[in-house]
Amino acid sequence: MTRDVLDESTSRAYYDDFAKGYESERGRGYHGMLDDLEIDVLAPYARGRDVLELGCGTGLILGRIARLAKRAEGIDLSEGMIQKARERGLSVRVGSVTELPYADASFDTVYSFKVLAHVPDIGKALEEAKRVTRPGGTMLLELYNPWSVRYLAKRIAGPQPISEGRTEADVYTRWDSPRDVERMLPAGVRLVDIRGVRVFTPAAFVHKLPVVGAALRRAEKWAVNSPLRRFGGFMVVILERT
Repeated sequence: MTRDVLDESTSRAYYDDFAKGYESERGRGYHGMLDDLEIDVLAPYARGRDVLELGCGTGLILGRIARLAKRAEGIDLSEGMIQKARERGLSVRVGSVTELPYADASFDTVYSFKVLAHVPDIGKALEEAKRVTRPGGTMLLELYNPWSVRYLAKRIAGPQPISEGRTEADVYTRWDSPRDVERMLPAGVRLVDIRGVRVFTPAAFVHKLPVVGAALRRAEKWAVNSPLRRFGGFMVVILERT
């Protein structure tokens, strides 16, 4: 069995387990802020278009984007996650981002949040995203950025539990800086811009503090497209298929 197959099998088990309690903290507070900021970045590229989410999870973001898009599809490695997305009435499939079950040039916009950082063969995933994107179409792909407060916080705090018996250390994680992005891109893909999500937030729990949380939310909204965007813990690269 190859390393890629082993990695996918491990990730599938991890996210199937994670799916059970995945939404316990989602959709509000810190996580709700992240979703809102990511959707703000994505919405102009999704409105009225055929879109695909790579790693759609339980469909929290896909469900909101489906209300804007002409057609919205999602794919995820985890059957546990996909089952919850199906319960939302979304058009989703189980599958890998390194072997997408879609025809060439099927979508105007392909996007992914908090997924590609857990894919060892990032080159293959980028090639597949390009393949299913139409010429002139857009890819919005989020990476984990080591030039960030989030990275420092992760190094200090260590792996956090995601369910009984599992921690974040149980899944592969990569960190790619803004400097790494250009050399990662396949031929025929152009970097348009970068957006930064979570520039200032030192830890998720501070968003539960009424005054501090509200102030941080405003600061994070400003920072997404500010001169500090390259220091976002979640780095959204906006790419064009040429």
